[in-house]
Amino acid sequence: MPGTQEEILADFMACTGMDVENAIKYLEDSDWDLLTAVNLAVPKATQQLPSEMSPDIEMIEEIKRTPQLSSPSFHIAQESKSTSKMDVVENSIAGLPGTSKPKNCGKARIITFHVHYLSTVHEIKLPEYSSLRDLKCLICEKTNVPPCQQNLHGWKKSPESLNATLQSLPKENTLYLSPVSEDVDLTTDVPSLSQRMTHTYTLNVKDELNKRTYKLNFPGSNTILDVKTNVYSVINVPVRNQQWKGWPSSVKDDNITLAQSGISYPTHDLSVSGLPMKEEKKDVIDLAGSDSSVDEAEDVEEFDAPESFTVEDDIFVDFKSTKIVPLIPDNVSDETTGTLRFAEVFERRYGPAHPEFLTGQFKEAIKETCLKPAKERKLLAVYLHHDNSVLSNIFCTNLLGCETVLQVLSENFIVWGWDITFESNKQMFLLSVKQTLGSVAALAMNNIDVDTLPVLVIIMRTRSNTEIFTTIHGNVEVNELFTNLIQAVDVFQEQRQADIEVEEERQARERVKQEQDRAYQESLAADRAKEEAKQMQEELEKKRKEQAENERLAEKARKEAHRQAVESSLPPEPQQGAGDGVLKVRVRLPVGKILERRFQSDAPLQTLLNFLIAEGYPTEEYKVLCSWPRRDLTSMDAKLTLTDLKFSSQETVILEER
Repeated sequence: MPGTQEEILADFMACTGMDVENAIKYLEDSDWDLLTAVNLAVPKATQQLPSEMSPDIEMIEEIKRTPQLSSPSFHIAQESKSTSKMDVVENSIAGLPGTSKPKNCGKARIITFHVHYLSTVHEIKLPEYSSLRDLKCLICEKTNVPPCQQNLHGWKKSPESLNATLQSLPKENTLYLSPVSEDVDLTTDVPSLSQRMTHTYTLNVKDELNKRTYKLNFPGSNTILDVKTNVYSVINVPVRNQQWKGWPSSVKDDNITLAQSGISYPTHDLSVSGLPMKEEKKDVIDLAGSDSSVDEAEDVEEFDAPESFTVEDDIFVDFKSTKIVPLIPDNVSDETTGTLRFAEVFERRYGPAHPEFLTGQFKEAIKETCLKPAKERKLLAVYLHHDNSVLSNIFCTNLLGCETVLQVLSENFIVWGWDITFESNKQMFLLSVKQTLGSVAALAMNNIDVDTLPVLVIIMRTRSNTEIFTTIHGNVEVNELFTNLIQAVDVFQEQRQADIEVEEERQARERVKQEQDRAYQESLAADRAKEEAKQMQEELEKKRKEQAENERLAEKARKEAHRQAVESSLPPEPQQGAGDGVLKVRVRLPVGKILERRFQSDAPLQTLLNFLIAEGYPTEEYKVLCSWPRRDLTSMDAKLTLTDLKFSSQETVILEER
């Protein structure tokens, strides 16, 4: 008897053919006793361990498969009881699903997985015929991470699906587990069905017939049949004649919901085309014993056969569906999609003679017509349609298809169409009107009686307001419609001309104002330039004065330093009565004052000049003159003594500025 739980689990699954989840339940109920668990799961008449099976015995056994227990955490559907027969030849395990070694089931290869999660490595062993689903269930037991949130990395060869066996994997495998958000669609996991029911799936449906792609939104609770029925209103191909590509291969029933189908979330790509239409048979069936008169109208019930219904016998008659395709389907996603659909279906229903409908949002139609300059404005005609109105067909074919009406609309109007058959589309339109024109206009639109539909609502720009000018109801004749349109055009042209004149006057005033502003700005710029030049000149003058002052101060400092140096070099003045060798020199200053000093008779002329320099009268600025004979002493040799210059004992000299 194998000792480890993994080996016991492998033997139990080999004997019973159960999946991991149910096998673990039986083993836990039996305290992991293999024989007890097998007795519980398999009738005694069919019990035989893989090691006890003789290769020489051939036996046919009928094994009743135990129903799988439902697991509420993963929403796994419970399977009904079924009876399966398997032939046990040689080793009796050949009939088990996924068995790769039919010669010796008891020694099936055990694959080991080392699963790294957070800071722990979990070791999991499984027989090679186990599936990826089994592995994820065991990982859930060890990590508490639900299978629908398990993202496994590190595969050497990743299994293709949840039901794929692990036979192709090596004996030792290292995997890394990273949980993912439940909001992410895991096409290879078992997601929460209740959550996916609340999701909105975006289906990109490519119409192979018309070479167009539609972006359609459906809740997860809608069935595939609901999708095909809605697409019928778009491509006008009955459900029974639709040929689809892109649905998962497991989808066999159109009544399955999108949440259960396994399509990708949030978007999924599909393509649809039409099967070749059978030639219509117009057989007349005589109903024997009918009491109905030939003059009485017969009630014929339309019948759309499902896709699986095929008619092989000629006694059946193909009836072509007369279902009216709405101009705009219910709950259209936006106004742009709705107007594109409106224009396409309108032409298909009423023919090519119709106004050129503008596609786009209602506010874009207002901007294109009413919010332009007066010369470029046009009238906006909003056509509101309702399929339940008896006037719709006549109005669209006889009135909107009239050549004169089309000519007036083409030259003076931009036409924007909308279908308010469905309440959702009506509310979307009223919301746009309220946001664009205000609540009064929205209330007027809402008060239009269904019995008077369809209508043409004429909207124009008067002065500075965009408002409803008139509403033309569907119970009019062609002449009345034409007259109303012409009247609206006349009023509009008159008002537009007045607006043009007002705009031209305003533009003229704007031009004069702009010219005045330009002249003012130019004058202001000139004054600013003059002021800047004046400031620059003042700055230069200030700098020049500062430089001159600095030079003057520097020169003054230089002169003072020279004066002090000269003063320090002067010999001392001789004392009074020092003898015959002493002279007194009087210097008459320019201001009228007189300086006196005694000098030695043999003192050089430079001593006298230095004395004057020390008193603040430098030689380069002043001349020293002798009155008799008149001489410029500063121009003479400064080494000559006063005696050489024939100075008397009391000599007077004159100091004069140069």
